[in-house]
Amino acid sequence: MKTILIVDDEIHICTLLTTILTKEGYKVDHSVSGTMALKMIKEKSYDVIFCDYRLKDKEIDGSILSLRIREMSPATSIIVMTGYPDVRIAIQLIKQGIYDYVVKPLNASQAILLVQKALLHQAVLSKEQLPPAMHLTADPVSTYVSHRGQLSQFVYGNGNTSKELHTQIKLIAPTDYSVIILGETGTGKESVAQLIHSQSRRKDKPLVAIDCGSLSRELASSELFGHEKGAFTGAIQARIGAFQEADGGTLFLDEIGNLSYEVQTALLRTIQERVVRPVGSAREVHVDIRIIVASNEDLQQAVLQGRFRDDLYYRLNEFTINVPPLRERREDLPLFVSTFKQAVEDELERECGPLSDEVLAAFYNYPWPGNIRELKNVMRRICLLSTEKAPINMESLPEELHPVSRELAMSAIPGTEENLKNVTRQAEYQKILDVLQQVRFNKSQAARLMNIDRKTLYNKLHTLNILL
Repeated sequence: MKTILIVDDEIHICTLLTTILTKEGYKVDHSVSGTMALKMIKEKSYDVIFCDYRLKDKEIDGSILSLRIREMSPATSIIVMTGYPDVRIAIQLIKQGIYDYVVKPLNASQAILLVQKALLHQAVLSKEQLPPAMHLTADPVSTYVSHRGQLSQFVYGNGNTSKELHTQIKLIAPTDYSVIILGETGTGKESVAQLIHSQSRRKDKPLVAIDCGSLSRELASSELFGHEKGAFTGAIQARIGAFQEADGGTLFLDEIGNLSYEVQTALLRTIQERVVRPVGSAREVHVDIRIIVASNEDLQQAVLQGRFRDDLYYRLNEFTINVPPLRERREDLPLFVSTFKQAVEDELERECGPLSDEVLAAFYNYPWPGNIRELKNVMRRICLLSTEKAPINMESLPEELHPVSRELAMSAIPGTEENLKNVTRQAEYQKILDVLQQVRFNKSQAARLMNIDRKTLYNKLHTLNILL
C-alpha cells in the first residue's frame, strides 16, 4: 500500500486530504507541524508528501522542510501547496527538486490526480519496477501509422535522455490517462502523441489532431464541439466537431495554451462530463475519447499567471512527458542524420553523398532552435543539392549553420552597402532567435513581445530562413 503524508498547519486541510486519499486506498498520515513531520519521516518512509509552503513553525517553512525531506528521503515525491502563488518561488522549489507546486484549495480530483501522477513518475524512474512488457527494446526507431493514414517513423535515439522518453511513452501508452506533452517547437510533440495512440487500446480508432494556435476565438468552439445549421453567420450547414470525430479514439490538442479562457471553460466541462453540445444546439452528445495535449510553454506558469485555468490543467495533467530539445540530445545526432538521410534518399529515389567532417562538426556546434523539424529540413536541402555521391560540404548548408555568420563576422568588405545589409539581417536574425528562446519558441508570445503581428513574424522567419 502506498503511503502519503499531509503536512499543513490547518487541520481541516489535513482532514480533508486524508479522507479523500484514504478512500482511494492509500495509507495516509498527517501533521500540523513541520518539526513533527521530520520526526515522522525518520521513523517511516512515505511515497508522496503534501507540504504547505507557509507553516507556522518559527524555524521551518515549506521550502526548508522540502529540502530536508529531499536529504532524508530522495525517492519521495514532494508536492508543495500554497494559497499565495508566486512564480519565482515555484521555480526555486522545482530547482530544489520538489515534484510539484500547487495552489490551494485542492479538490478531490486534483489531489487524486497529483498522487497518481507522482506515483507513475516514480515508476518511470524505477525501471526495475516496470512490467516486463514496458522495458525498452533495442530498436531506436519505431514504425507507426500516422493520423493521416501514412506509414511513419519515430526515432527515439540511443542517449539516456532519449531512452527515458521511450520508457515514458511505453509506460503511458496502454492506459487511458490524459497526457500533457511539453517541448519546444519542432521537438516532435505531435509524433509523440501519434506514437502513444498507436500503442494504445484505441489504435484502431481515429486520432484527430487540432492546432489550437490556428483557431480564432470565434471558430474554436465550432471546430472542437461542432455547430448546427444557422448557429452563426456563415453556418450554412451543420458539422460535427473534433470531439465527435475522435469518438472511440484519441483527440490531440496542439498548443492548447493558445485557447481563450472562455473556450477553456467549455473544454473543461466537455472533458469532465464526456458530453458535447454543438454550438446552437440544445442536445448533448456523449463521446468516448482519450485526451492528449501539447504546449511549447510551461502550463504551470500559465496557471500561476492566470492565463490558463487551474482546474483544466489538473484535469488534463494525469501524466506529463517532456520532449527534450535537440541540443540536449547531441549524442543522437548521428542516428538522426542517418535516418533522415535515408528517408530523403527514398523520397528522391537516389543516393546522396556522405557528410563531410566539417558539416558534421557544424551540426554538433549548432544550437538547433527548430530542433528535429529543422534538422529534417536541413537534411532535405543538403541531400537535394548533393550530386553523384560527392561528399556534402559546407557550401550546401543554410547560412545560419555557418559559424562565421552566427558570430556576425561577415565576409563582405567593411563599409560596403552589402555588409551593412548583412549586419542588419544578422542582428534581426539574432534578435528573433533570442526572443523565441526566451518564450520557449511560442510564436504568439514572441510576436507580442516584438510588437508585431503573427503574420509578420512568420514572414520574417521565412525570409531569414529560421526553420521552426
